[in-house]
Amino acid sequence: MTVKTSSLKLDTNRNFEIIDITSQINDLIDIDEGIVSIFSKHSTSAIVVNENESGLLRDLEFTLDSLITDKFNYSHDRIDNNARSHLKSFLLSSSEVLPVKNGKLDLGTWQSVFFIELDGPRHARTVTLTMVGE
Repeated sequence: MTVKTSSLKLDTNRNFEIIDITSQINDLIDIDEGIVSIFSKHSTSAIVVNENESGLLRDLEFTLDSLITDKFNYSHDRIDNNARSHLKSFLLSSSEVLPVKNGKLDLGTWQSVFFIELDGPRHARTVTLTMVGE
């Protein structure tokens, strides 16, 4: 059994941005069979798996904005005015563990892996991959 690590850097352009990183991850996979952990090293971002359909992606932004609105005074805003970004991240996930088969992610037909920026724009966001397998 082998354990390998790699990372990718992302620049984001908007406060809320969904970036499909599936092909970048597949390019970095260095095992034939096993699993890969995909982890964002930032508490105002997320890693999710879902369908890459533009209406659905807009619906995600709408839903998060509806659940965590700017009409409240959040305690964390006294520190750096980004409580909404942190709270949205709590609802999502900072990582996913996915199967690898034949050197690529073994995803469903419509599935993609997304990095979600919740507090951008930002430079050099880091996503770490830990691969375990053969």
